[in-house]
Amino acid sequence: MSSRSGPAERTAGPASGRGRRAGGLDSTMATPERARAGRGAGGTGPPPGTSSPLARARAGKPKLSRTSRASRAGSPLQDQDPEIFTLRVRLEETGEMFRVANCRSDMTVREFKEVLDLMVGIPFNLQRIQYLDQGVLMDDATLRFHDVVPGGIVSLCIWHYDGWTELVLASVEGDPSKLRCLGITEESFYRTANSEHFTGKRWKSWTSQRAFVALYIASHRGHVDTVQYLLEHGANPLSKTPVGRTPLHVAAAMGRLDCISLLLDAGSSINTKDAKGETPINIAHRLGRRQGERRMYLIHWMAKSGAKGSVGGGAKKVHRGKALSATKKQSKA
Repeated sequence: MSSRSGPAERTAGPASGRGRRAGGLDSTMATPERARAGRGAGGTGPPPGTSSPLARARAGKPKLSRTSRASRAGSPLQDQDPEIFTLRVRLEETGEMFRVANCRSDMTVREFKEVLDLMVGIPFNLQRIQYLDQGVLMDDATLRFHDVVPGGIVSLCIWHYDGWTELVLASVEGDPSKLRCLGITEESFYRTANSEHFTGKRWKSWTSQRAFVALYIASHRGHVDTVQYLLEHGANPLSKTPVGRTPLHVAAAMGRLDCISLLLDAGSSINTKDAKGETPINIAHRLGRRQGERRMYLIHWMAKSGAKGSVGGGAKKVHRGKALSATKKQSKA
């Protein structure tokens, strides 16, 4: 008897284990008889082949991606690596802060500097870009390569050679008395180690370039008196930065109406294209500078039609008087 009962007991053990798993943790092993028994005993489970309303609702609900869930919750995950983002740029020499939109991770440093040429008003060839402790960023590298994050602060510095830093500072301040002493005219006694032995055409070219940079920055900042002073002392409004922009481009970008009038009266053209093919009119339209756009169209139309007077003429006379009076006071002092 004992020899026959032994195997029976051994086979009963695994069978009872499967029964426990079927009724306990592993619900997929449950039999139809168990499901019917549960419903007959007052169970609330759905009939076989059907699902509960909650399950149907979950099945019909679209699955949100990780980024979408974060955006609904207001999480900063949304801005970790978007295609388009904004950076802040600090001009270290002056402490000014600029907001630059439409940046991309695959944008090269050169492309970024071309944007700063317009939005910060510092010519491309004078810019030195730094981020955190990485030193000077090379033009061919991308923002992603340098781990520039959306919303980060990028440092913009001026190359410290040939007296450009002092000229930029005076132009940002809009102080004609300082600019007069920094080599913007051929009569200037200002010299640097580079220009010390310049004469003739080389000296004229050097001073003309400095006068243009001062005019470019002053037009961007909206220093009307300084713009008038520079124009009267020979600054060329038709000169261009290395990316093909004139002072009218930056004045239009910032909506500097009085500067726009002065530059147009001095011979600037609303049809001059930069390296990207944009004219001052295009830039004003793209950046939403509606008043500047209308001002340029009106002055251009009046000049083309031969109408007497101009919209900018009044501003020119007023600011010319201010600039001349200021110059006289400085000369007396």
